[in-house]
Amino acid sequence: MRLAGWLVGMVIWFAASVAAVAQDVWVQIEAQPTRQEGEERARAYSGVFPNVNGFALPTGWYAIALGPFDAAEADRQLRLLKQERLIPGDSYIAFSNRYRERFWPTGAAALAPAVPTAPSAATPEALSDESPAEARYSESLLAPEDRQLIQEALKWEGVYAGAIDGAFGAGTRNSMAAWQSAQGYQPTGILTTAQRATLIETFQTERTALGLEAIREEEAGIEVTLPAALVEFDRYQPPFVQYREKDGSGFRALLISQPGDERSLAGLYDMMQTLEVVPLGGERQLGRTSFVLTGKNDRVESYTQADLAGGVIRGFTLAWKPEDGAQAAKALEAMKASFRPFGSATLDETTGAGLAEDHAALMAGLEVRKPIRARSGFYVSATGLVATTDEVLAECGRVTLGSDKPAETVLRDAGLGLAVLKPREPLAPRAHARFADRPARVGAEIAVAGYSYEGALDDAVLSFGTLADLSGLQGEATKARLSVTTLAGDAGGPVLDATGGVIGMLLPRGSDAGRVLPDDVGIAIRAEAIRSALAAAGLAPAEPAAAGTPPELAPEDLTMLGRDMTVLVSCWP
Repeated sequence: MRLAGWLVGMVIWFAASVAAVAQDVWVQIEAQPTRQEGEERARAYSGVFPNVNGFALPTGWYAIALGPFDAAEADRQLRLLKQERLIPGDSYIAFSNRYRERFWPTGAAALAPAVPTAPSAATPEALSDESPAEARYSESLLAPEDRQLIQEALKWEGVYAGAIDGAFGAGTRNSMAAWQSAQGYQPTGILTTAQRATLIETFQTERTALGLEAIREEEAGIEVTLPAALVEFDRYQPPFVQYREKDGSGFRALLISQPGDERSLAGLYDMMQTLEVVPLGGERQLGRTSFVLTGKNDRVESYTQADLAGGVIRGFTLAWKPEDGAQAAKALEAMKASFRPFGSATLDETTGAGLAEDHAALMAGLEVRKPIRARSGFYVSATGLVATTDEVLAECGRVTLGSDKPAETVLRDAGLGLAVLKPREPLAPRAHARFADRPARVGAEIAVAGYSYEGALDDAVLSFGTLADLSGLQGEATKARLSVTTLAGDAGGPVLDATGGVIGMLLPRGSDAGRVLPDDVGIAIRAEAIRSALAAAGLAPAEPAAAGTPPELAPEDLTMLGRDMTVLVSCWP
């Protein structure tokens, strides 16, 4: 009898609880960041529904809701309107205690305060104090799509990684408990009605702030969800679809699409690291069919991924200000989860650009990172050991070879003006120097290979002249004087004789006791001095030229050899 009496009491309590919350239940259909936008949306909905209300939220946003209803009617309306697709699919039940000032209809009275009831009654004020049994009962009334919405919100919060199936198993329960702990609630693993409302409201508010929108780029063959409130389309500049920051958000996005193979993927990997939106440092992963790049400095942080499949490379970059990391993490997760290549289309080289546009124009809007200085060097071994001028190393935070291969200094001889660099990962140059086994004769024709324009051109150029003297201007035996016109970027480049043998390395102009030399005068370190320095440091010297008198090379062959053994050396902050 006592048990029966308890059951009767529970039934009476539940009936009283429902009556207590009558007229305090709403169907929230939307939220906007400003009151003006809230009023505009409320006005639009008022043309369809007779019971549209607008309320300020504690988050600073503005909610549009239908009602008020009692609990059963609110649930029925939510299901019906969703089924008929008259309201957004992520609409949900909300209670008056979530709302502040009423802004719509204009001039409407404020919400009446809730009637005080016993602490155990399910008033809106007491909903956060629901017992696990009460919370489980209210949870049992949820529609499948509402349960899935809760899982999506938990995934958004980073505490749930399971399937969005509406099944509240152990994984979902653990996620609920983790979220409750993070919010300062008791971690029961069963969300109360008020906690569900808070979770979903936060989820929808943050999603709206990002403006996540699925886009389909037919030209690039990419589908992805972008934060449309933060970025907007800018231009097609192959291999990128560029999205610039919107309303000063500080966010930028690139969609990457180009045909290619493993070599193209590696080239893209190198090129991306020259852009300001990919800061130095961070994760660097290059595989045969994919790469990942992350970077961060005090101005920008970014993530880049790209994959090679079926002769096509596709990927994306998202960049943001470091202080916006929490918001970026949500946008990035959405992009990773939604990114899908389709078809075989890639950005055509002429998409959005004329055929005559050069590389600099194609990179418009993408600032390329600039080194402090760039000089020339040349390979002296088959594993990529490089000889260059020590002048390039001044004030360097790091040194790179070629497009962006990190290198370290293994020899620096300031007196000789020589430095030797070793790549952090072995390289396989197309050619490396073979030092001439005997001095060239004075008056012989020579060529200097170098990056005259400090990286503006992709290949080294050759400057032709003659050997003027086998000593320096002050009689130094380790130097030679050249009659050739060169530029600053040529310093460190090899000096070749007509057979392709290396007879020296060009020094920077003005390095002779601070004097500025005439335009057609150059000073080089002689090959014998370079070989001696390599040997003294325990570094494998370059092989000498073949015995006997080698044949002279045709100008085009000499040019090709010079380009193949010469490498750009860049000094970075």
